[in-house]
Amino acid sequence: MRKIYTGIDLGSYSIKIVVCEVMNHKFHVLASSNIRCKGIKNGIVIDTEQAKIYLKEAKKEIEQNLNIELNQAIVTVPSQNCTFEMVEGKIKVEKEDKLIGSDEVNNVFQEAVIGKVKDQQELITITPISFQVDGKESILDPKGMVGDTLSVKAVMASIPKENFKATIGLLRECGIEVVDVTLGAIGDYYAIKNSTFDSTVSAMINIGYSKTEVSIFNKGILIKNSLLESGSRLVDKDLAYIYQIKKGQARKLKENFAISNTRYSDVNDTMEFLNKNEETIIVNQLEVSEIVEARLNALLKLAKKQIPLLTNREISTIIITGGITELAGFEYDVENVFDRRTTVLDMNTMGIRNNMYSSCYGILKYFHHKLDLRGLSYSMIEENNNNLSSTKEKESIGLHDRIIGKVFGYFSNDRED
Repeated sequence: MRKIYTGIDLGSYSIKIVVCEVMNHKFHVLASSNIRCKGIKNGIVIDTEQAKIYLKEAKKEIEQNLNIELNQAIVTVPSQNCTFEMVEGKIKVEKEDKLIGSDEVNNVFQEAVIGKVKDQQELITITPISFQVDGKESILDPKGMVGDTLSVKAVMASIPKENFKATIGLLRECGIEVVDVTLGAIGDYYAIKNSTFDSTVSAMINIGYSKTEVSIFNKGILIKNSLLESGSRLVDKDLAYIYQIKKGQARKLKENFAISNTRYSDVNDTMEFLNKNEETIIVNQLEVSEIVEARLNALLKLAKKQIPLLTNREISTIIITGGITELAGFEYDVENVFDRRTTVLDMNTMGIRNNMYSSCYGILKYFHHKLDLRGLSYSMIEENNNNLSSTKEKESIGLHDRIIGKVFGYFSNDRED
């Protein structure tokens, strides 16, 4: 069976969609879309009717490129008021041969979270710290082992139901069934996940259009998260105010002319345009870059201050992502504010070579990782719309759907409460 996944990232500035196929453990981008949008703020759907217009446009672009119907996807959900809780579960292995398989892994996850989610919260993800088989600890994947009991320690993340329902409702309105949901920060991490990051404490900073998200990962597990109401739109606002131009003009000035760091700007490089008063304005690259650099340095310093507020652990690596990081010279702004532990993410995957896709691409890798752990196969695009690879898998997944999820047991689209 082909393994094809679709990810959707709902941003304040744009909606991103990425479709990947996994072959030989490598992710190949089949199509991507990036559509400017309205009706979404900080990842929260505030106007479904407006957001629906742009999501349908992005969906149509993917469908035309691939000549398929896009009707299933993984989607990012807003991290506002996200809570993290340590949970534990333990089950008896009922099989005669005591062999632990995907059913036992799923059952122990369910046991860990049942009754733990508050009434006004929706369970988003369960990240295992370690498993135990008959008391043997520090097991990362228990499948294939033999034992009488299976235990798990995990971190459970949940968000307010209101935010969750708004996201699910938007996709339903566009004819898209939500197979899984996760946080954008987890996607950012999985976009660059490696063994070094998985063994240390690291921080992810995503500078979005209207927000900056700072997240702490301990050995690959998201443990803390903070959302700052400041983003790259402030750069546009500064340019618009100083030159008395429209925000659309300011955005083009930023994206097509400015350099993020003044040391590489050219005072002799100029641009001419009309302001709101129909007056001709001539600016040089140095003065525009000074405005941009000042604002970006302020954003980076604000994000840096959040890290010690979230954790007192020693941070080994800090990774910064977001569309604004593609601005020429941005890495030198980072050098001015942070130390050598900090790097700018480099999305070099063919078809999505831009950091704005990091969350959307990473959630596909995270989804695949969860499938592997639970011993499942899944495809969101299959001939005859037969998305599950076998009847056995359909039954296995169905066992968990009513409790907490569509595929993994995290949520139920059919719930009305």
